[in-house]
Amino acid sequence: MAEESREALLKKVYYENCPGCKVEQRKELQRGLPIKMIVAVWLVVLSAALPISSLFPFLYFMIRDLHIAKREEDIGYYAGYVGASFMIGRVLTSIFWGVVADRYGRKPVIIIGIAAVVIFNTLFGLSVNFWMAISTRFLLGCLNGLLGPIKAYASEAFREEHQALGMSTVSVAWGIGLIIGPALGGFLAQPADKYPNIFSQNSIFGRFPYFLPCLCISVFAFGVCIASFWLPETLHKHNGNTRLQDDSFEALETASYGSFANEGKQKTEEQIPKENLFKNWPLMSAIIVYCVYSLHDMAYTEIFSLWAVSPRKLGGLSLSTENVGEVLAISGFGLFVFQITLYPFVERILGPVMIARIGGIITIPLLSSYPFIAMLSGFSLYLMLNIASVLKNVLSITIVTGMFILQNKAVDQRQRGAANGISMTAMSLFKAIGPAAGGALFSWAQTRLDAAILPGSQMIFFILNVVEAIAVLMTFKPFLTLRHE
Repeated sequence: MAEESREALLKKVYYENCPGCKVEQRKELQRGLPIKMIVAVWLVVLSAALPISSLFPFLYFMIRDLHIAKREEDIGYYAGYVGASFMIGRVLTSIFWGVVADRYGRKPVIIIGIAAVVIFNTLFGLSVNFWMAISTRFLLGCLNGLLGPIKAYASEAFREEHQALGMSTVSVAWGIGLIIGPALGGFLAQPADKYPNIFSQNSIFGRFPYFLPCLCISVFAFGVCIASFWLPETLHKHNGNTRLQDDSFEALETASYGSFANEGKQKTEEQIPKENLFKNWPLMSAIIVYCVYSLHDMAYTEIFSLWAVSPRKLGGLSLSTENVGEVLAISGFGLFVFQITLYPFVERILGPVMIARIGGIITIPLLSSYPFIAMLSGFSLYLMLNIASVLKNVLSITIVTGMFILQNKAVDQRQRGAANGISMTAMSLFKAIGPAAGGALFSWAQTRLDAAILPGSQMIFFILNVVEAIAVLMTFKPFLTLRHE
């Protein structure tokens, strides 16, 4: 009983001028949902996610207009370089930004990452040649390293009972950004051709037909960047600081617990050696499972767009880019509704591991239904496609959120930035493989439309299901372990 009282007292020890302690004090006084913090995290993540995939609907035409490809068949080859350049940049710097976030704070990394979006996403829209396009995307990937730190930030800024909501805010905002980004790119690219009554061919939007979607995203990111200066820092900095409690607390603690309390004070957080994260199997197993799910999701994202716009004779849906944008926008809205209404309750009941398992299991029959959805037409096609897309994206975000929670619970606060940096590096590698593998798989499947076993798109979704099944199996012991088990 005395030990429990001592722990309760020690939890109320705060330090002057420590931003993390100030956040902890606010959390102690907090009642109800932290709406302002949810909105802040949501906007930060959304501003970082929007430019990642906004180029995909118009990248083919952009490469064509830059005249780098000598043949039309080579356009996809150069488009792949531009698409991969962002992920390559992120692979090279994710661990660095995680270490910076652990040393200097989450807030500086967040601000730098959003500022990079404002600068380099705008320059990408103004690209006049291939090398400018690939360079701006690479630099954007190098400097936009905030996803790892913002995950650590969300795990620290919310009370324990709201932590699932905080982590789902990150994952859902990220997912919505990756869905709304292509929708914006599809609707706003080449505005002088699509909306000649509003945009003249002689205007800047006529001379740079892919600038408008980049500009809109950059303007949004600029507003978020300015607002981020008012974000509270969550990293604890106790070096040279003094406690906020007065001498009466010190006397009470010493009188109650004697030399045992003094010994506890001698070993501060800064004196505790940091563990080797690569030997932390609960962390590394969660990262590996997360990477496999990420590979599946990126391959699915690539394949879904190709499948939706490909002709019926090749097993596709023959949709326009505007139709695909509408489907993705509806999916984004569905994700938002799910995040603010259902996910926290589901996570509280089932836990992150069980959510990932159930989500992966449901995904398998869902993807198996896609070739049969392609047989529909008219309103029934549009209805079923939207239902399937919303459900698939909700399941993906549910799984990713569960993996976020496991990763952050596997390490102490002082190493969360570095841990999320490792996670981002590994995930970026897998996400760089996903689109290339998905495109190659799609092209190969279209050459076997008359095969006796799994013809055409059936083979595509079968292989996606195999990857998903592997990820589900990896969520069981002995592969996936939890920190305190």
